[in-house]
Amino acid sequence: MLRSANEIIGYKLYVEEEKFGTCEDLLFDDRWWTVRHIAANTGNWLVGKLVLVSPLMIATPDWNTRSLFLSVSKEAVENCPDLSEDETVSREHEKKFFRHYGYPYYWAGAGLWGPSTYPAAVEPITTATPTALEEESEQTEDSEENHLRSFKEVKGYFIKASDGDIGHVQDFILDDETWALRYVVVDTRNWLPGGKKVMLSLNWAKSVNWADSTFEMDLTTHAIENGPEFDPKTPVNLETETRLYDYYGRPFEKNIDKQLQQHIANPFI
Repeated sequence: MLRSANEIIGYKLYVEEEKFGTCEDLLFDDRWWTVRHIAANTGNWLVGKLVLVSPLMIATPDWNTRSLFLSVSKEAVENCPDLSEDETVSREHEKKFFRHYGYPYYWAGAGLWGPSTYPAAVEPITTATPTALEEESEQTEDSEENHLRSFKEVKGYFIKASDGDIGHVQDFILDDETWALRYVVVDTRNWLPGGKKVMLSLNWAKSVNWADSTFEMDLTTHAIENGPEFDPKTPVNLETETRLYDYYGRPFEKNIDKQLQQHIANPFI
């Protein structure tokens, strides 16, 4: 199912049936556009320490109560690799993180999550023995390279159409099985009379200028202005997606695996 990133902020996080924090931010990578970590606010428990939660660790999501139950122990969370709240999450820290919890690296392998498309299908590994995925990663990845972006930071980025400015990022819509970002919600109120929110596929983005905080979409201002209005209270379903693609005259692939192939293959990503 497709869900709002804004909605997930504030979700309760549980370990061993005990609440230990809430979702403070979402960190996604800027190549596959997939949420790799939830930054947790642990209140007075681990003050000053940035606690990360990977979708790989989610055993049972309860979307109705806005709760995520993790499959790891409280002790494992307490002893997770140290990182202060004001530090950047580097690739080297990610390696320590995944080794600590016993999961393969998401950036090594053919799937969106390394060995699989879905985080729920990824099994923990024996950390004492490096896997082929880890060995391949060590040979192909720069340990200092960082591709993570904060949802809270990117929210508010300017949206440019092919012929002018049109709005700013108000939200992202993600797939709650893969945690891949699929759509950007654009708020046009400061650019168009009356304004409205519209949902656009990330596959239609031409580029992102991180230095200028700007997205460029492969659509005209006229097309976006007259596009279907986005209602955050209405679930994004297959009918919504099909209608959106039909309006913009773009082919829509109903098969989720083919959707992800298109998503990953997009040169913008």
